[in-house]
Amino acid sequence: MSTPSSTTMSNIYSEPIGILGAGVAGIINTYVFLQDGFTNVTVITRDRSVGGIWSRDRVYPGLRINNVHGEYRFSPLDMPPPDDSVETGGHITGMGMCDYIETFYEKFLQGKAKFIFETEVLNVRRDETKGWEVKVEGVCSKEPRVLTFSRIILATGGCSNPNIPANLSTEAAQNAQFKGLVIHSSQFRSRLDDIFELVKQKMSDDDKTKGTVVVVGGGKSAMDICAKLANEGRRVVNVFETADVFLAAKSALPDFIRKGRLLSLLSPHIVLRTRLERFFHTTTLGSWITKTFWKFLEASSFDAFSLPKDSPLRNTPSIFWGIRTNDEGRVNSKNYYCLVNGGQIELAAPARALRYSDDGKSLRLSNGQEVAADVVILATGWKSSWTQIFDGTLPLLIWISSSTIGTTRRSRTLLPPTPRTRRDFAIAGAIFTSNNGYTSEVAAHWISSYFQGDPMRLPSSPEEAVAEVELRSAWMRKRYPDMCSWVNESYSCTLDFWTWPQAADELLEDMFLPSMRSGGNLFTWPFQVIDLKEIATLGEERRVLREKATAS
Repeated sequence: MSTPSSTTMSNIYSEPIGILGAGVAGIINTYVFLQDGFTNVTVITRDRSVGGIWSRDRVYPGLRINNVHGEYRFSPLDMPPPDDSVETGGHITGMGMCDYIETFYEKFLQGKAKFIFETEVLNVRRDETKGWEVKVEGVCSKEPRVLTFSRIILATGGCSNPNIPANLSTEAAQNAQFKGLVIHSSQFRSRLDDIFELVKQKMSDDDKTKGTVVVVGGGKSAMDICAKLANEGRRVVNVFETADVFLAAKSALPDFIRKGRLLSLLSPHIVLRTRLERFFHTTTLGSWITKTFWKFLEASSFDAFSLPKDSPLRNTPSIFWGIRTNDEGRVNSKNYYCLVNGGQIELAAPARALRYSDDGKSLRLSNGQEVAADVVILATGWKSSWTQIFDGTLPLLIWISSSTIGTTRRSRTLLPPTPRTRRDFAIAGAIFTSNNGYTSEVAAHWISSYFQGDPMRLPSSPEEAVAEVELRSAWMRKRYPDMCSWVNESYSCTLDFWTWPQAADELLEDMFLPSMRSGGNLFTWPFQVIDLKEIATLGEERRVLREKATAS
């Protein structure tokens, strides 16, 4: 793997870098690159403000994130705990996350990097003489233009474009002469006033005269929307075949469980790095402990909400074999599951929404039921933006392994005639993890080191990279047999949901930096709380290694 020449390195910091996306991954990459001395950084986003899925036009009062306080922030800026931490177990709100990212932008990025808002990325292509050409279009103006960059970071995330089944689309509704409003969950915030206008507050729990909202989907977005509507006094019916599995407790879990390494050690990573991991996953006694633990965690979560044995909300994927896990925190009366138990959210499940009925006002379900709806909200997931912005001739790298952030490292590559050796393309935010703050920050340092030509642990050839990714791809299919088809291309690294500490350690070791930074001794290290302070000095550590490498 070649590295930039000394002549190239003298100019690299002033060359234009394009970051596509202003969500969590895009924001922390912008910060790291500015701290590393890059002076020509441009961030492009379709939104009116920073934040990505947590931008101000997308979040709404009542939206709550899976992550607890401390898990979804960056080392340079503290995050104040939520006002209702005691009631929720410390779970941050969508509005709180929005405020945090906006504050981070104003404090560290505004005026230092160029942000281009309300601009859609239409196409990305590599020109051998000009570098990366990014065709964009104004969201409002529809005016196209082409921007040129020496290096590109793709940070569009896995929640870029709505995934809408054709049989439930607005076109299908129009063809069936359905008279209600049909939207995707991504439009919920912007159409909230319209929904409240169409569906009025109920006068009593059994009042069905004020209208009905039908929410299709059994994931976190669907449940959050249902809870918001129910808490606002609207009648809501939730249609789903399977629901997400979840964590919940009568009281908040202690930090050494929720924020330490214990859960990650009990979930196998492709490399069993420690004796304790090898005990849990290769011995008879350890395997029994592991299985018993996850079964207990799943059962105790169901019991925390007193879900009946025949509840369709128990029809979930395995908490061990899947990644669709919601963290509900402490039980509270405004929670989705409590609202279901109290009859404030109605379930039409298990069932699949098939089509709009001929009566122009209902949805036909797979169980033969027809549900009247004034508003239909499709919480049917997301698809990647990659297919529409990359053409088939681009030597695009598709990332699969947990350590891949988006370079030639461990990648399945559509190779051109001459293998690419330039470090000029990276993908950020592609690791599916339960701790986005920590992993995204480590990954941003990885990408910056890669672009600067730092000594790194990388495959020595494209063939070695392909061989390694094949191995890790096989591991993913074995580890999460029912999940690989669920995630889209934007989450094309390994699915390190519970094992994010091991994934972050791999990235640190790629940069020849110390890993497992939380400390502790032989007996206490699995219970040490992982804190962002332990990676606050990565920039300086990398600089020292770079200077040593240059001097030698």
